[in-house]
Amino acid sequence: MKDFKNKVAVISGAGSGIGRALALALARRGAKLALSDIDAPSVADTAGRCEKIGATAIPYELDVADRTAVYAHASDVRNAFGGANLVVNNAGVALSANVEDMEWDDFEWLMNINFWGVANGTKAFLPDLIESGDGHIVNISSVFGLIGVPSQSAYNAAKFAVRGFTEALRQEMIISRHPVGVTCVHPGGIKTNIVAHSRGMEMTDEARAEAVRQFDRIAITTPDGAAKAIIRGIERNRARVLIGPDARVFDLVPRILGPSYEDIVGRIGRSPRIASRIAEAQRSAEIER
Repeated sequence: MKDFKNKVAVISGAGSGIGRALALALARRGAKLALSDIDAPSVADTAGRCEKIGATAIPYELDVADRTAVYAHASDVRNAFGGANLVVNNAGVALSANVEDMEWDDFEWLMNINFWGVANGTKAFLPDLIESGDGHIVNISSVFGLIGVPSQSAYNAAKFAVRGFTEALRQEMIISRHPVGVTCVHPGGIKTNIVAHSRGMEMTDEARAEAVRQFDRIAITTPDGAAKAIIRGIERNRARVLIGPDARVFDLVPRILGPSYEDIVGRIGRSPRIASRIAEAQRSAEIER
C-alpha cells in the first residue's frame, strides 16, 4: 500500500497515543477514517481533529474485548465506507504483577483486550481486506513480545501471542495469494497514557502521578514518531517494525544470549536497587494507549 488517498483505515485505541497520532498522520495523507476507542469523548476528539485536516472521520465507542461488538463494528464500517483497506489493531492495556500474586480477573482483563482484541479485529475485518484488493493489517505487539520480563507475565503472554498470530497470518496471506500485507509492530517506550490506565500497581493517586511523570521522562519515542515508523512499514510491506532504539536492544538480547538471558535477568533482579530500575524500565516500555 503506497498511497493512502481515499483508502479506508480502521484504527482501534484511537482516542490517544499511537492510535491518535496514526489517525492524524493518515488524515494528512487523504485516508478515510473509522476510529474506535472505549473512551467515546476521546475518540470523538480525535475524529474532530482529523476532520479539521479535511479528512472524513467517524468515531465509534468500542470495547475490542467484546467479539460481538467488534463484528457489529465491522458491519457499521462496511455500511458507512463500503469496506476497509487498512486495519490497525492498536488498543491495549497494562498489568504489572508477579504470577503468584496476579488476580485471575486482572489476567483475563488484559488478555481479552491485548490478545483477543487483536484476534477479534483481525477476523472481523479480514474478509473486507481481502475483497479490497489492496489490504493491509497492522497488529501492535511490544518489545515485551520479544523478551520475557519479570512482573510482566500477563503482558508478555498477550504480546508474544500477538506476534505469533500475526506472523502466521502473514504466511497464510502469502500462501493463499491474498492481496493483504501483514505487519507486526514492536514499540519500545512511547509517551502514552498506558501507565495512568494500568492495573497491578497498588499506589496512591500521588504515587501514580509520579509514576506517570517518570514514565514520560524515560519514554524515548513520541506517538508521532511511532506513527511515522508504522506508516513506513506499511508502505514497504514489512513483516516486522521495531520502534525506538530500546526496541532494537530488546530484539538483540535474545538473539545474542539465547535463553540464558532469563537467568541473567533473574540474578540481576535479586538486587532491590536493580529491581526498582527494572520496574522503571518496564513502565517505560509499555505502549499503546
